[in-house]
Amino acid sequence: MRLVQFILPDRGRRVGLVEEDTVHDLTALREGWTLLYHVFREAQGAGRTVEKHIQALLQQNEAPRLPYEPLWDNRPGDDGGWLLPPLDHPDPTHCIIGGTGLTHTGSMTQRDAMHEDQNAKQTDSEKMFSMGLEGGKPAPGERGIAPECFYKGRGFIMRPHNGFLDIPSFAEDGGEEPEIVGCYIIGEDGTPYRLGFAIGDEWSDHAMEQVNYLWLAPSKLRTCAIGPELITDHPFKDIRGSCRIYRQDKTIYDSGELLTGEEHMSHSLANLEDHHFKHPQFRVPGDVHLYFFGTSKFSFGNRGPLADGDRIEIEFSGMGAPLVNYVRRIPPDDTPIIVRKG
Repeated sequence: MRLVQFILPDRGRRVGLVEEDTVHDLTALREGWTLLYHVFREAQGAGRTVEKHIQALLQQNEAPRLPYEPLWDNRPGDDGGWLLPPLDHPDPTHCIIGGTGLTHTGSMTQRDAMHEDQNAKQTDSEKMFSMGLEGGKPAPGERGIAPECFYKGRGFIMRPHNGFLDIPSFAEDGGEEPEIVGCYIIGEDGTPYRLGFAIGDEWSDHAMEQVNYLWLAPSKLRTCAIGPELITDHPFKDIRGSCRIYRQDKTIYDSGELLTGEEHMSHSLANLEDHHFKHPQFRVPGDVHLYFFGTSKFSFGNRGPLADGDRIEIEFSGMGAPLVNYVRRIPPDDTPIIVRKG
């Protein structure tokens, strides 16, 4: 099932089901479904999954249909309506965004080159990746080795399909990381529920990270993009895709084939989820979690600095329509933040 959230200027926020080139407007059938979050809460009360709950509604009613292409083409604020990230929270402070890295062979190679120490027998990146290969896919019921993990921010940093990804004035650079994102809501009893997966651009400052790998954590404190669709029924085993960056009509980067899913990773999905949600602060009832699972390639080191208006397009097999975003450089401002006495 392919689910989207979108805005129609004259009718407000909507939840939709995508089938081929059509969007079924579910909110027209259930007025309270202005967020997928609301659908989940209602499905929980009925003892169903989101997928089964939507199917039950559509068995009794036929939803109005909209053409999908104009929504996908439009940018935020356009007259005809536009797409939103496919999962968020009514209060962005309760949407937690994080992720993991060094889960794919390709990313280990690039990160290893960034962190290389000629005097070291094995870099920290190599050590972390080797640990994943040895213990990242435990038997059912066992806890495997912990992955690298990081925190990006809360729902305020999330950008929709066709939205801007910012390079702040204090940043060294901005760079895409094409990934799959796990989409979760914590139930009332503290149990994490996975609604499905979406395409994501994790967006990081690799130039900053290259100076010193201990700056990896702040290099992640940037905007990110998720969408345009949430896929409820993907097996997350063998997913293939690509990323291209365009400057006007010229391609300035082409990733070639990207490989993700468990067959191409050093950790199982269950192990990554276990090590994220083992922390009690990540099991607060009602919270939304968006978790990036890592990439196999990124463009840093294979192109010059990104410029205003550069277009980034990411697609993955079985994950619906491609995710498109645009680069926006924030004008320089070296004015320090002054903290006042309260």
